[in-house]
Amino acid sequence: MKKISVIGAGTMGNGIAHVFAQNGFQVSLVDINAAQLEKAVASITKNFDRQIAKGAVTESQKKEALSNLSTFTDLNEGIKDAGLIIEASTENTALKLKIFKQLDEIAPPEAILATNTSSISITKIAAVTKRPGSVIGMHFMNPVPVMKLVEVINGYATKKEVTDEIVELCRQIGKVPCVVNDYPGFVANRILLPMINEAIYALQEGVAGVEEIDTVMKLGMAHPMGPLQLADFIGLDVCLDILNVLKDGFGREKYAPCALLVNMVTAGRLGVKTGEGFYVYTAGSKESVVSRQFKK
Repeated sequence: MKKISVIGAGTMGNGIAHVFAQNGFQVSLVDINAAQLEKAVASITKNFDRQIAKGAVTESQKKEALSNLSTFTDLNEGIKDAGLIIEASTENTALKLKIFKQLDEIAPPEAILATNTSSISITKIAAVTKRPGSVIGMHFMNPVPVMKLVEVINGYATKKEVTDEIVELCRQIGKVPCVVNDYPGFVANRILLPMINEAIYALQEGVAGVEEIDTVMKLGMAHPMGPLQLADFIGLDVCLDILNVLKDGFGREKYAPCALLVNMVTAGRLGVKTGEGFYVYTAGSKESVVSRQFKK
């Protein structure tokens, strides 16, 4: 398996492409939006420059990695001869099902079909294909070039040899694979998102401010980033989507998203990507919205 196709050139897709290209794989990055592909290549190049500045890679390694990367707007061309196809589109069930139906029809018959979903059922995705045994979850963490973990998720029908091959592949690219089973949110988000949601409830109920909540969790619980800042980093719309998947999947009210989170998403305050969430992000710095409003 030396040729990898990545579907979706957003933050996760370009990070996944970066890591495979850096480790000697031929990578096809596919997106229907040509401008998004250009943006992705620029982002990958910039991230390699950061690695060079830190001494993690050399200029020649960067050039070699970028030479391993090709971009495509045509899905048929982009997945041609691929041994592994990783879907990294937005966390939208209908979109993922549509993509997997297409992939099943045109992908090489021996290809493994993986999804980078952080919460959606692998079994449900696999069910729209004629190869459910070859469908698996590969949940990379953001930022992909830095974070070591890959949650490898077995669907109900995923074949053991497919799981074994993906586990070995993760190790080849310097990642630590953790094999889990297919339940809503898997492990990472089943634990993480209720914590973030509870932090938002604490803010909504006036228990403490944004910075105080994050400081308690960083200094008291040894978290590298507070839950509200992390929510901004993930994207508040993504947090809301995952909580809804948990609530619908388990049917338990404890997963119901906090009204404050719903209102912030409705208002378009999605975190880092929009410049404002629980914090305001300007010129590489941040301050809590509460702090900014107080200064006014």
